[in-house]
Amino acid sequence: MISFSRIAAVFIKELVQMRRDRPTFAIMIMVPVMQLALFGFAINTDPRHLPAAVELRDEGPLTRSFLASLRQSTYVEITDIVHTDAQGEELLRSGKVNFLIVIPENFESDFVRGERPEILVAADASDPVAASGVVGAIGEIARRAFEPELERLPVRLRGGAPPYNVVIHRQYNPEGVTAFNIVPGLLGVILTMTMTMITSIALTRERERGTYEALLSSPVRPLEIMVGKTTPYIIVGAIQTAIILLAARFVFHIPFMGDALAFLLVISVFILTNLMLGYLISTVAKTQMQAMQMTFFVFLPSILLSGFMFPFRAMPVWARAIGEVIPNTHFLRMVREIMLKGAGLADIAGDLGPLVLILLVLAGIALLRFRGTLD
Repeated sequence: MISFSRIAAVFIKELVQMRRDRPTFAIMIMVPVMQLALFGFAINTDPRHLPAAVELRDEGPLTRSFLASLRQSTYVEITDIVHTDAQGEELLRSGKVNFLIVIPENFESDFVRGERPEILVAADASDPVAASGVVGAIGEIARRAFEPELERLPVRLRGGAPPYNVVIHRQYNPEGVTAFNIVPGLLGVILTMTMTMITSIALTRERERGTYEALLSSPVRPLEIMVGKTTPYIIVGAIQTAIILLAARFVFHIPFMGDALAFLLVISVFILTNLMLGYLISTVAKTQMQAMQMTFFVFLPSILLSGFMFPFRAMPVWARAIGEVIPNTHFLRMVREIMLKGAGLADIAGDLGPLVLILLVLAGIALLRFRGTLD
């Protein structure tokens, strides 16, 4: 017969155990809160206010109307006005802007004469989701901008096709293949998950098996332990990288346009960063279960706030600020620039520097915490 008193005793025992295991309880509460915040406020599948540059080769009432219409729209935010091809291409290739809108020479006079001048929109299609909405809206923005001017044109130019063309040029991924964006990003996601989780379990396994004390009493120094425990997993990361690159090239037919040495440097720094993150978690977690839970707590933002699943520029300012301290954010930018845009070491310096800084900070904190356990 069921005894409610025995059930109550087990219930109370579990409450006591839950109170003692505060890290696990905190993670159980914080994970749904974090998911609500990320999915409810940070994630935006309809990107707006994406940065754009305008290459202005002609100026007049028509171009001023068009620029005003662009600024009033919620789709793009004009961050730069340039006057040469080289300046515009550099902004687009570096990822500082998502779009380059080119107003050609003699646009005003050709427009009035009915020669249908072309407005070129070069879109960074390495992220097809971010590019699609704006590309579809540019034509409507131009129509609204030039509509008042059409009344001043000769009668023969009114009605029918508009006296201009909007030409869309999708760069770095002309066909808008989603795999071009997802597969390089998967490299960062897989390395983040495996490297962080494997390393976070390394020392907690020692603690659970009772060999942790022997390790602490050995003459091995903290830095030597850190290097010795993380180095084997660098080989695992290299194997994972090779598998994904081979699949990207021969299964998904994704080109590799950039500098192989720059890519190797980025991969090495990123693997070390995730190993240090896992090592830091291992100095906090008391059990392997806690280590896995903490890894998941780190892993979720690295997917949602890094630009892997959703356009980074479409997120609110506070979410982008968090994303900038996530290693995967900088890695995704660099690996996509190298593979799809032909970037070299000089092109990725703006993201490589922050990633190296994150690595040094994580390694320093992990070493200090581990040295504290020795004392």
